[in-house]
Amino acid sequence: MKLILRTIPIGVFASAVLSGIAIAQTVQQVEVRATRALPLTVESGGRTTSGIPIKDVTLSYGVVLDGLNLATSSGATEAARRISEAAKAACEEIGRQYPNATPSDKECAKAATDEGMTRLHELIAGIEMAAGK
Repeated sequence: MKLILRTIPIGVFASAVLSGIAIAQTVQQVEVRATRALPLTVESGGRTTSGIPIKDVTLSYGVVLDGLNLATSSGATEAARRISEAAKAACEEIGRQYPNATPSDKECAKAATDEGMTRLHELIAGIEMAAGK
């Protein structure tokens, strides 16, 4: 019985230490997803290697926000810039590989940026809530 009592506190302590390490190493990141539709025609090139038509193409980029203080306007502005750039790059890459994809690069980037900004605002709200603001 004494062994069990000693093991539990050591296990609890080890868990607390290890979880603290895991929390300290957490990377703040927002995923930006660009999605575009492909026309279902033979000449569109929108098929898998086995010949199955591809209806939508999605490309995701992780935008790392480490080193940014999201509680400041400059940190939030930089995060928004990174999200916008990732959305633009993802949509342009899809457009390069599938030129007939819709919507346009610009419309795709706007939708992906809007979705990424929603995630950023959720992240900022969580940080503020954790800080007791």
